[in-house]
Order: sequence, then structure tokens, then C-alpha cells
Amino acid sequence: MCRQAESPQQDDSLVRLSVNCFLFDRSGIDRVLIDCGAGGSWDPSMGHLVEAMAEAGVETSSITVIALTHAHGDHINGLLMPDGRRAFNSLRKIMIGQDAVEEFLAEPELEEFRPLLAPINGGDRLADHLLAVAIPGHARGHMGYLLNTDEEDVLFCGDLIHVPAAQFARPELTWAYDDDDSIARASRIKLLQGAADTHIWLAGAHLGRPGIGRVVEEGEGFAFIPAAKPLTTELS
Repeated sequence: MCRQAESPQQDDSLVRLSVNCFLFDRSGIDRVLIDCGAGGSWDPSMGHLVEAMAEAGVETSSITVIALTHAHGDHINGLLMPDGRRAFNSLRKIMIGQDAVEEFLAEPELEEFRPLLAPINGGDRLADHLLAVAIPGHARGHMGYLLNTDEEDVLFCGDLIHVPAAQFARPELTWAYDDDDSIARASRIKLLQGAADTHIWLAGAHLGRPGIGRVVEEGEGFAFIPAAKPLTTELS
């Protein structure tokens, strides 16, 4: 949703909601940006992807492919700068769940990106080491992305978790904006159990900094152990 939203009230009683994007960067192939944030729609606390990329030494012009987890505003608005210019001038492909295309194109400001849309489904291989994973329940066409490496795997799980402080320990708790509570709950329990069993890294759009870590079983639920340092993995 690209319409200007009201600035969020700064209230200590509110739950802090992180919004993360991730960059898949392998020498010799396209850089893949997973989600592109809220853009200028939710100032002042969101929409700082371009500045964060600059701090990391990543030029926006180097991004040629974006893989969207779904078509909610805090994941797609970053395609445009606050003044309406494209944020990524070299962009040539936007991968998006087949069932999310209609919602994406419902935003008039995004019509210009129609020729770049590349609809995908769960199980599609997007690159040598990157696989689309359907994660139903939160939104139509909600996709995760599984990065297979020579060392360890990483699952970029989109909006599987919104409130880490509650939903790891009690994964049955749902988010008010989930499209289907029961399906979202089942997806969350299944993927968290899988992450705990296989010891893969879990990266989420709404996990607190650094946004990536391990899942372990704890009591009747789970616990999230954030990565202690930047994660780098080797690909052959």
C-alpha cells in the first residue's frame, strides 16, 4: 500500500516492530534483495533501507532482482522513494508469489512495475542456491526463501513471526493482520519445529536486530537465539 500513512505514535507501551530486508550477494550472479521495506510511508521509524544500504557500502544501482515475501506495504513500498522516483534504477525482475500479484497491482503507484513481475510458486528454484517456500496464512501468496549453502542453510521466513517476545514461546498466538489465523498458526508451528530440528538459521522481517538467529525448543514452545555476529556462508 503506497498511500502515505500517519506517523506512528512513539509510546513506550507499544510493541516495537522491526522491519528487515535481506541481501543475497554472490559474486558473479545477480544480487537478490529480499523485500524492500516501507519506503517513505511510515516515517519516522521505518523506510530507511536506502540509508542502511549506503552505510553497508551497497549501491542501490547494484540491485537487479527483488524477491518479495508478500504484497503488504511494509515490504513493497520501498520500491519507490518518498518523492516517487524508483529506488532501484537497475531493477529488472521482481519475484512475487503468484497469488500476491493482484494485491500488488491494486496499488496504482506500482503499476509501472508490472512488466518486471515474475510470479513464482512454492518449490520454484530461483537461483542455484535459492528456493521459494510457500508459507500460507499471513497473506495471499506469502513466500519464504530457503538459501542452501555449503555450510548451513538460512530460511528467510517473511512474516511468520510478528512479535518475537511472545510468538516463539507461544507459537499458537496469532497476529491481528493474518489473513487466516488457523493456517498462519499451523505454518508457524511447523516451520519453527523444523528450524529447531534441523538447526538452520531463521531470518525474519519482524525479528529484532540482527533479524537472524537459531530456534531451539524451550518448554512447550521455542526460544530464539539471535546471531552474535554477522553471518557469512560460503557457496560453491
